[in-house]
Amino acid sequence: MNKNPLTRLGNEKLRSFSVLFLFLLILSIFSALSLLKKGKPLPREVTMTLAPPAIVPSLFLKEYKEVIQKGATLSTILAKHNFSPSEIHQLKEEVRPVIDLNRIRCGQELRLFLTEEGTIDRLEYDLDKENFLLIHKEGGKYKALVKGFPFEIRTEMIWGEIEDDLISAINQNNEGDILALSLAEIFAWDIDFYMDLRQGDTFRIIFEKKYLKGKFIDYRHILSAEFINQGKYFQAFRYTYPDTKQSDYFDGEGNSLRKEFLKSPIKFARITSRFRLRRLHPIHRVYRPHLGVDYAASVGTPVQATAAGTVTFIGWNGTSGRMIEIRHKNGYETKYLHLRNYAPGIKRGAKVESGQVIGSVGSSGESTGPHLDYRITYRGKYINPLSFRFKPVQPIRPEFLDDFKGEVEKYLLLFDAPLALLQGFK
Repeated sequence: MNKNPLTRLGNEKLRSFSVLFLFLLILSIFSALSLLKKGKPLPREVTMTLAPPAIVPSLFLKEYKEVIQKGATLSTILAKHNFSPSEIHQLKEEVRPVIDLNRIRCGQELRLFLTEEGTIDRLEYDLDKENFLLIHKEGGKYKALVKGFPFEIRTEMIWGEIEDDLISAINQNNEGDILALSLAEIFAWDIDFYMDLRQGDTFRIIFEKKYLKGKFIDYRHILSAEFINQGKYFQAFRYTYPDTKQSDYFDGEGNSLRKEFLKSPIKFARITSRFRLRRLHPIHRVYRPHLGVDYAASVGTPVQATAAGTVTFIGWNGTSGRMIEIRHKNGYETKYLHLRNYAPGIKRGAKVESGQVIGSVGSSGESTGPHLDYRITYRGKYINPLSFRFKPVQPIRPEFLDDFKGEVEKYLLLFDAPLALLQGFK
């Protein structure tokens, strides 16, 4: 299949530098216009990212780094640096209200900063990907504080065309699988990224990446995305409400991308049997209705609830094997058949959220192989999950619609800028 002009120019240095320059220029213009609108003087510089100041070790401190090994304790680590048992006990007890240092986790990094005399200046212990523990001495006593890593947030944009699957197309832009999965989750109510994708579908994404000391750490948020699937145009714009700080994705008119039900209970699964009123049963070899959709997947593949609701049944159900039934609002119920097992915390009466993992694919009951039989009833009657038109949830709140549309205009301009630039190269 021939590459389009965008793909052919993707590796040219001239395009890369020009797009980056134009991207920075547009952001600068928007920042300047915002300040003018508020009656403030223009700054001399406009930067894309701001990061909190990092803690810089003194030139007179020695830094020791250690990745905690299995079986290691803080006592054994500090003892290697000539800490006495009484000093270690004092440190643990004085920071206990914040953290129990007897439970440090294998694989986490610990950084120890010592003076030239060998006394502790501070200790840093990574809690997770976002935060670390800072311990320092103040007035002869140890103080502990949880701090966030000083990440630098960079905004980037990619575009591409589907040849095989979404992950491969994202990988061709030198980005990771996680970005592809995040994009699939945003459009999960409209596009089944296993069944619906076609060769030639295209996408554009504006997203954020987190860096620490110049090293890529993780993806942050997808800010905006466009996807053309089988000729149909989909848009997504992330908006955070100023009052509640809650974020969600909407189309260009402010309609929520969320609908009452996700399009599929499994990410990237293959449909092997559809909803039919007359189907030859693969085991009994007789014709009978098949009131659900079968998704083939390997044993252990996560199964997600397609909408928020309450678990009304969990257990063995004859030929259906291990099954979960969930009651949803507005008269809907969903059923998940032939499961291998159930996710922790899933029991009768449990509340579940849309997209929450409730179990895994198996082959329990009457089954010819690993798959999920997914069914929906509406007011007691079975409906076709693939063709039924589910309603979207609440659109953006009216009082924030103008602010939202201002954000949309900004992203649309950023999407169009590289295309306009490339047109000049033809």
